[in-house]
Amino acid sequence: MVLFSLVATHADIDLETVAQLSNGASEIATSALSGSPAVTGAVVLATCNRYEIYGEAPHPDDVEAARAALVAQISEASGLSEPLVSRSFSTRTGPEVTQHLFAVSAGLDSAVVGEREIAGQVRRALITAQHEGTASSGLVRLFQAASKTAKDVGAQTALGSRGLSIVSVALDLATDLSENPDWTTKKVVVFGTGAYAGATMALLRERGCTDISVFSSSGRAEGFVATRGGTALDEESLRPAVAAADVMIGCSGSDTRVEADELALVRADSPQPLIAIDLALTHDFDPGVGELDGVELLTLESVRLAAPQEQAESLAQASGIVSGAAKAFEQEREARSVDSAIVALRRHTMNVLDAEMEKVRARHGCTAAAEEVEFALRRMVKQLLHVPTVRARELAANGQQDEYVAALEALYGITVEQPAARAVPQAECPVDHGDIGRETA
Repeated sequence: MVLFSLVATHADIDLETVAQLSNGASEIATSALSGSPAVTGAVVLATCNRYEIYGEAPHPDDVEAARAALVAQISEASGLSEPLVSRSFSTRTGPEVTQHLFAVSAGLDSAVVGEREIAGQVRRALITAQHEGTASSGLVRLFQAASKTAKDVGAQTALGSRGLSIVSVALDLATDLSENPDWTTKKVVVFGTGAYAGATMALLRERGCTDISVFSSSGRAEGFVATRGGTALDEESLRPAVAAADVMIGCSGSDTRVEADELALVRADSPQPLIAIDLALTHDFDPGVGELDGVELLTLESVRLAAPQEQAESLAQASGIVSGAAKAFEQEREARSVDSAIVALRRHTMNVLDAEMEKVRARHGCTAAAEEVEFALRRMVKQLLHVPTVRARELAANGQQDEYVAALEALYGITVEQPAARAVPQAECPVDHGDIGRETA
């Protein structure tokens, strides 16, 4: 089995293209597994500034076919041409997959370095794949190790110790742009009820903001504010709330967005300026909103440019932890890859031993002498298998497991069969499986 990933991020392409590629992301893993034998497992990580698919293929020769199948599925779901989709994704295989995911989970590859939300997004991506039955055992181990690495970075370094996140940087920008930086006096309208909306509500509370209204085009606002506070809005109450707002924050990524001409009418008699923060991957606010008089528009690109640089020492320490964890994971994975060969050698040897013991029992019966012979033979076999087992682990750690398997076939005629990839059962804990930046229940 071989792991691979398709990666499209803010570092390589514009966020609008990332958003377009992400259309239909929730169906990609399932459709890819059912549509191509080259894909034996898939986990989709879709956030506000990245779209990544982690997959498992039966053999290195199958990676290109798996990539082509995924590109075709993404093209169909997003409406973008296959050549454009293909150009938008870089492909990683082998140790590069592990290194990248561990860095992503630890916040080293984020617009806001060290941000805390991404680790939760990585966990939820795995849980969603387990729920849908698309997570192979290899991918489960990969994502679990990535989450552990993110925890280690958080516990052992000062990276992100200030709790920086995309939301917090956006609110800092809004504070700097406000005539009155006091959040206790501000009226805020939040669009959306997903994970970003929840993080936004929490950070607004930390800053002393109490006048918060929430709108959801899917009607989920009532349930959302029931546990987080605030006022639920409907279509009728939304307009006066926006007219009176000092800040509106888009976190939903729904099909309904605030158009510039509509906002101009609603805000026609509003004396105070408005700061619009659009954190949705697919834009909750028409970009033309930023051209309106008295309106300042902040986007994910604004946040990326304003994100502070973490201290070099903390970043270097975190990078060291990530690199070490990725190397250890790969060594363990390589060692695991010879398990089938070790089992095959032991089975072959024990079958020979059992056959010889049957001859002994046939001649001498179940006597004490026969038992002593069997005990001695089993000890000898155990000692003989020790060195080949140790060498198997050593060769696997150096990426030479194929040579070991070839040697078994040449010397003993043992054919090593690799176990088929199997999806991991659905996780039992009830978690929100929605994409970050999109509305969730």
